[in-house]
Amino acid sequence: MLPATNLLGITMAFVSALVWGSADFTGGMATRRSDQYQVLALSALSGLGVLVIAALIFRESFPTWNGIFWAAAAGLTGAVGLACLYKGLSIGESAVVAPTSAVIGAGLPVAFGFLTQGLPDPLRLIGFVLAFAGIWVVSQTSTEKTGEHRKGFILAVIGGIGFAGFMICMSQVDSAKVFTPLIVSRSMVMIAAIVMLRLNRTAFPSLNGNGIGLLAGVLDAGGNIFFMLAKHFTRLDTAVVLSSLYPAATVILTGLVLKERISIKQWIGVVICLAAIILITI
Repeated sequence: MLPATNLLGITMAFVSALVWGSADFTGGMATRRSDQYQVLALSALSGLGVLVIAALIFRESFPTWNGIFWAAAAGLTGAVGLACLYKGLSIGESAVVAPTSAVIGAGLPVAFGFLTQGLPDPLRLIGFVLAFAGIWVVSQTSTEKTGEHRKGFILAVIGGIGFAGFMICMSQVDSAKVFTPLIVSRSMVMIAAIVMLRLNRTAFPSLNGNGIGLLAGVLDAGGNIFFMLAKHFTRLDTAVVLSSLYPAATVILTGLVLKERISIKQWIGVVICLAAIILITI
């Protein structure tokens, strides 16, 4: 039987995966209407608004300068991850970018957790392995290899490192702080989005021109909040692996809302992810 705090952390991590998966789904919908960097700017803005309101409601103070440094670093690495993910998806290499970035983004923080917190028990270790396999399988699409395959793979690796950097850097922030570190992090994403828009000579998007892009930001901020809570109540590697199951939520939403066909391979991936959750939580 797991301790109550550990079980709470596991629950928070699982909720984080569901919310992050929903954010990716809505973000993908938004990029059908606007440039990917415009969507990044919109989502950063709405997410920042949610976090500021939450920090004011709970009267949370800012972390120490050391915490601010790590939160800012998390924001920059996360922005790199998102930029590479959007670029990779925009060139039609989703079958390469999605699973590669997801596995690397989870694998590096888990390795970091092993080094700093030791190995988990054997059952949970098997659960981690199954989770990585499930993330890879569920993210697969029918995309054919093209001339951009190598470029897509490189973007996926850089994107995965960026996502891993976000999780590792956030794990260095005072665990008693939730909203204010994310405000710092999200502010850096906002700055990065503005820089990308300027470099690409693209106008800042209208706030009422792509409402689903704003929704993506709210959901992404929610996923970040639940991840911060998860890593407070359970091991970093457990929080990372469970929250990284978000591709399963994205795939299921795509099938339910857009009526896109979910392949047998992807359903197998979902089942593998569920098996991993069971092993990690027992």
